[in-house]
Amino acid sequence: MQFEEFGLNQKLLEALSYMGFEKPTPIQISTIPEILSGNDLIACAQTGTGKSAAFLLPILNRIAEKGSSNEGISTLIVVPTRELAVQIEQQVRGFAYFVPVSSIAVYGGGDGTSWEQEKKVFLEGADIIVATPGKLISHINLGYVNLQTVTYFVLDEADRMLDIGFFDDIMRIVSHLPKKRQTLMFGATMAPNIRNLARQILTNPVEISTAISKPPEGVLQAVYLVHENQKIPLISGLIANKPEYQTILIFSSTKKKVADLAYTLKRRGENVESISSDLEQKEREEVLGRFKAREVRILVATDVLSRGIDIKDIHLIINFDVPQDAEDYVHRVGRTARADKTGVAITLVNEADMFRFHRIEELIDATVMKLKVPVELGEGPEWNPHMHRKYKFTKKPYPGKKRRNKGKGFRKS
Repeated sequence: MQFEEFGLNQKLLEALSYMGFEKPTPIQISTIPEILSGNDLIACAQTGTGKSAAFLLPILNRIAEKGSSNEGISTLIVVPTRELAVQIEQQVRGFAYFVPVSSIAVYGGGDGTSWEQEKKVFLEGADIIVATPGKLISHINLGYVNLQTVTYFVLDEADRMLDIGFFDDIMRIVSHLPKKRQTLMFGATMAPNIRNLARQILTNPVEISTAISKPPEGVLQAVYLVHENQKIPLISGLIANKPEYQTILIFSSTKKKVADLAYTLKRRGENVESISSDLEQKEREEVLGRFKAREVRILVATDVLSRGIDIKDIHLIINFDVPQDAEDYVHRVGRTARADKTGVAITLVNEADMFRFHRIEELIDATVMKLKVPVELGEGPEWNPHMHRKYKFTKKPYPGKKRRNKGKGFRKS
């Protein structure tokens, strides 16, 4: 199928051709006709499959056909992170290259100047506003935001927003919207909380699911079984003398680990930078810009980047830690092998994380190849997904203590 078959405006088709979009993805084929028909929609698809274009193209088509909004806000897109807000707003500009469209990304972490710019847009109106819940509500609280002109309301990464705890914020935003609107929900999972939200804010929605919770087919996945002290030497060996890995993204579970790992790799002569919520928004954008431009080979990050980053041709993903949430693994790994490309995703699994990775394999319905560390690093652990039982602790009182102190003692079971 070709984009022309959707009946999209010619100016949009020209922009798609200019940007190198050759044919629609399965999620776009399934959703674009439904959105063009005016249906509410709940759609589930893995990361990197073109979900943003799936809802942006029909919205931009309406603007191209009927003209830009003269007053009020036409489309409100709510997303969980500032990175995703920036990414989607950039995509709006790309797709609307030949269509006059006004848009802005509204997110936290900016300065007073950005606040005034956002306030002006809320007062004067815009075709498309992409916002994070917290920043949007901050503006709503001041009384000058009018959302009664919204025609399209989009929740992207809705599952992630609910995981973070944005349910009440979403419902408050919805309370300011007109009842007559088209509402679109996109996410990577179709969990019960997603269905509950859909029942409350959608009207007779069409439900579409494609390739739920599985990494892209082009990703070569592998696990190294390691002791914790073997992780950094292993990473150094994996990336040394391998020029084919021009872009490397390493995920770690905490900001401290990110900083420590970046520092260690830099000491070893690697071209590396790190990114986490400790950085100001401007600093984060500058680091991402250097990584996109390939001025930086290695980027070490927390899960703040696992969703909402759109960088083409990331050659290698390394999970320094197994993510706490099995779904986050799909999003981390989904940063490579985007748009039918190929890539490599390696996860370092220690004894305590084996059961957690076993849960990930159950989620993606696949067994990931297990590798041993090189002999020069010593012997690693054997694969045992039930190893977690050795790390299970139960409450026991210290011998000789009275029952009132029973909560203070722990011992291995």
